[in-house]
Amino acid sequence: MSKRYISTEDQEQIKTRAAHRCEYCQSWASYSAQSFVYEHIIPVVKGGETHLNNLCYACGGCNGHKYTKTESIDPVSKLVVSLYNPRTQNWHEHFGWGDDYLHVIGLTPTGRATVLALKMNRQGVINIRTLLLMVGKQPPSKQM
Repeated sequence: MSKRYISTEDQEQIKTRAAHRCEYCQSWASYSAQSFVYEHIIPVVKGGETHLNNLCYACGGCNGHKYTKTESIDPVSKLVVSLYNPRTQNWHEHFGWGDDYLHVIGLTPTGRATVLALKMNRQGVINIRTLLLMVGKQPPSKQM
């Protein structure tokens, strides 16, 4: 079996743990035009393993922009910092919602670097958040 094989049971556990949302930008899988993936937080090419503690549910946009990155530059301090890790960090400690509930705001060096590196406020995501706000589904209510 491949080093990257993820069993159906593990896939379901990952989706449920993520509340069927991207663990980075919080996009809902059921309302997204993009496919979602089981993303290696520490990429396989950097020694990451295919275990539940190294996998998260991510939209194609965040996954594509993250690629093999594990670090990026915090735009405030200009220091290289680790990107957000959904398995070891709490989303609400590193991110919040702007006053309009459409933009993810980085609250910490890790949060700010992750927002920029993953382009978490891409126009398509903003458009979907706008529609979801109109029907009362934005921002997501479950604490991650």
